[in-house]
Amino acid sequence: MTAAISRFPIPESLEDLPVDVRDAILAVQEKAGFVPNVFLMLAHRPDEFRAFFAYHDALMERESDTLTKAEKEMIVVATSARNRCLYCVVAHGALVRIYSKNPLLADQVAVNHRTAPLGERHRVMLDFAVYCGLEVGELDDEWEMRLIEVGFTRDDIWDIGAIAAFFALSNRLVSLTGTPPNPEFYLMGRVPREKPAAQ
Repeated sequence: MTAAISRFPIPESLEDLPVDVRDAILAVQEKAGFVPNVFLMLAHRPDEFRAFFAYHDALMERESDTLTKAEKEMIVVATSARNRCLYCVVAHGALVRIYSKNPLLADQVAVNHRTAPLGERHRVMLDFAVYCGLEVGELDDEWEMRLIEVGFTRDDIWDIGAIAAFFALSNRLVSLTGTPPNPEFYLMGRVPREKPAAQ
């Protein structure tokens, strides 16, 4: 493992980690085909690793009322771009491409969601996400009405705000540690994934 993953220590070997942390890293490696650098960076503090990924999964893996996986990832990309977090823009941009099946959308959202070819629902969603992630983030009657008018529920509104807030934390940790995105993320959703050879 390379020290360039973080300005802080990373495990010399996965064998040095607590079993549950090691198993979590091996599971994501099995699914993705590589270990995302953020997992190794956060393994520096196993208790924080557990808390971070427990909250991540609670937000990003649960079924929302109307928010799709692609929409959740769009929130991450739009807010991370404003926070200048290359890791999250690249890694979650890959997921936007995969979930939306649109190879252009992630880049358009990252550069400026207000000029991206989005409908009113997505524009309001991302305006609110940026407001929550970078500004005061207070939900008032006007914001609530705007969000409900484009089809979001109160639970969706919580999810939008919570995802923006959580990834603001993630953005700052990645900036603190200098963790770069894995090269694999850049091509995901742009180049068809190679299928294993038939046996």
